[in-house]
Amino acid sequence: MENSTDARVTPEKIPTYIWIGIIALVYLLIVAVGIISDGFKLAAGDKATQLFQFATNPLAGLIVGTLTTALIQSSSTVTSVIVGLVAGGLPVTVAVPMVMGANIGTTITNTLVSLGHIRNKEEFRSAFAAATIHDFFNLICVIIFLPLEITTHFLEKFASFFANFLFSNTSIGFNGFDLIQVATVPVINLLKVATKTFSPPWDGIALIGSGLILIFVSILYMGKLLKLAIVGQAKTLLKSAIGRGSLVGIFSGMFVTMLVQSSSTTTSLIVPLAGTGLLSLEEIYPFTLGANIGTCITALIAATAVLNNHLAAMQIAMVHLFFNVSGVTLIYGTPFLRRLPILAAQTLAKVASYRKYIAFVYIFSVFFLIPAILLGITSYHPF
Repeated sequence: MENSTDARVTPEKIPTYIWIGIIALVYLLIVAVGIISDGFKLAAGDKATQLFQFATNPLAGLIVGTLTTALIQSSSTVTSVIVGLVAGGLPVTVAVPMVMGANIGTTITNTLVSLGHIRNKEEFRSAFAAATIHDFFNLICVIIFLPLEITTHFLEKFASFFANFLFSNTSIGFNGFDLIQVATVPVINLLKVATKTFSPPWDGIALIGSGLILIFVSILYMGKLLKLAIVGQAKTLLKSAIGRGSLVGIFSGMFVTMLVQSSSTTTSLIVPLAGTGLLSLEEIYPFTLGANIGTCITALIAATAVLNNHLAAMQIAMVHLFFNVSGVTLIYGTPFLRRLPILAAQTLAKVASYRKYIAFVYIFSVFFLIPAILLGITSYHPF
């Protein structure tokens, strides 16, 4: 007898209202980014750079991105907000370290998931290693690419080239997004009229607040609906990709994350499989890297919402993509560098499996205490 309650076995069984809800929430995300962009311009005027003067120090920008994402536990939310701020006048150069920091902050989610295995020493050791390999990979990425970006601005320049190419080609460029803009502008203008009851700059601040709420709501519920619709297929895809090589693993992780719009969901699927011994650390590693790339889709979608300064908005979204692709290419493509996250994760997991408190000290220190201390130092002594 067929189980009629299982709505996640095949795409045909997914109720239509779920897909309608997903489309509506994507629309809401695009509107929210446009609202933040307009609100930032109203609130800051021509003083956008001065408002973020503290973050012109790249280390401070990196820490802001890390802390914000660790607190919110969603890099998709943070990068979407950054896209809106750039569209509103935040310089791309200032935003790049924030995007890198968001990559670090998002890894806290799967590390927290691994704590579910803490009662069983061997399971915890495997799960914690599977979670922290993501941490160490992203930390190594930042250590390598942040100094390169500061000295050469190669990510910013590369992204600028592709953004200009995209929008200069009328067949795929900005004109192709006219339908999105026609659909979103009335809602954005309606909210702008509603906030006119406040005097400047509070009208802009009210718009930013409204946009932030809409982003949180849209990404939160989009994730829930996408999990309901797709996680069943995602698990099947993960199982079918096991043991088929690194490239298959990377593309599978990327594809699953693009579908569910959350690298946290992808890694949360993997970590328990490691804890129960179904996947080895070497098998999990490529999935994690693919998740890093797949999560960039949210910022790219958000960038389509921007009416003014659209080149800069698409540029920062592409910076996020190129940063993650460059990291996977260089680190995973170099045998010596490829082993570093594995060795670091295994070593930390071995220690934490014997002394459980180390896991909590690690999470609190890496994601909150050290960034907060460094942010305090940079605010008083800019480098």
